[in-house]
Amino acid sequence: MSYTIEKPETVFLSKTPADICIVDVRTTAEVNAKALPGAIHLPLQTFSVEALQQAITQHSANPEKIYLLCHSGRRAETAAKQIDGQVSQSLVVIEGGIQAVEKMNADWVITQGKTISIERQVRITAGGLVLGGVILGFAVNSAWFALSGFVGAGLMFSGITDSCAMGLIIAKMPWNK
Repeated sequence: MSYTIEKPETVFLSKTPADICIVDVRTTAEVNAKALPGAIHLPLQTFSVEALQQAITQHSANPEKIYLLCHSGRRAETAAKQIDGQVSQSLVVIEGGIQAVEKMNADWVITQGKTISIERQVRITAGGLVLGGVILGFAVNSAWFALSGFVGAGLMFSGITDSCAMGLIIAKMPWNK
């Protein structure tokens, strides 16, 4: 069974978030800052078929469709690819993630605090490493320029493959738990 990607307008056409089974794959820090009420929280780094079935059972749900949600849609699609064909329910990725849901109906999203998304943390870290490599390259030894080149190559690889090793590492940091 293959997953589908749907716009929030289609997903919530005649339903509210409380009426459907939504699994939020963002980090705990992101969910603590902004969440959909009633959504099942299952971070991508702990996401598996077993964990999903257990979470659904704990919420006393027996859905035909499981809607996957993240910040912008990328991690939800990664989760869908990870379990595609291994569950009996249809998988639906909510396109645009919680950002798109909030844009469609801000009353549905509970905002509890301010956190920095994983994507922003990656950009901050990558920018800091590039800047550090350039400064150290001029001030200490030209070999430090390789750090900037390495980060640039990593960003290109991330863009080409649509996967981000730095993002996965940052998601496991204590402040994102």
